[in-house]
Amino acid sequence: MSFDLIEGKPVDSISAGRFVLRPLRKSDAGLCQLYAGDARVAQSTRSIPHPLPPGATEAFIARAMSGETRGTIWAIDGSASGLSELLGVISLKPMEPGRSGLGQSEIGYWVAPQMWNTGIASEAVRGLVEANPLRDRTYFAEVFQDNPGSARVLTNCGFEYLGDAETFSIARNARVPTWTYIRKLA
Repeated sequence: MSFDLIEGKPVDSISAGRFVLRPLRKSDAGLCQLYAGDARVAQSTRSIPHPLPPGATEAFIARAMSGETRGTIWAIDGSASGLSELLGVISLKPMEPGRSGLGQSEIGYWVAPQMWNTGIASEAVRGLVEANPLRDRTYFAEVFQDNPGSARVLTNCGFEYLGDAETFSIARNARVPTWTYIRKLA
């Protein structure tokens, strides 16, 4: 079952403040590689390696464009407001694959370092939560404890602290303490 539906219709883009959340496209590869290849971005995620291996960005975009993940990974595109066409990436990962509309997803995001502390991440998270493209009842998110800015993004968007945990970061090659957050929609 596809996860790219709002009321049974495919999701092409989502309005989110100063920008739109839209599907990734091949032309995003250069900026995506530039930003995701920045150690500060990679080390704030679980899954982005640093240094970024050749072809990793193109493979990520190909997966995002495939029918399997389409509609769950979006580019944060600010071109309509005179900003860059790629400011970052935001995603939803269903926690119960195959059960669209029945449950829970984990939200993840990263923003280009040049856009940190500008409200872009908060607008993107708020826009995605309001659109609720997977018709979820609950969102979860985790942030590294040494990244209080990302924690503020979540609390600004109505997420509540749930507890401490830890996860492995590929870029850090280490387990990292995290804060877990929850946002109930129904």
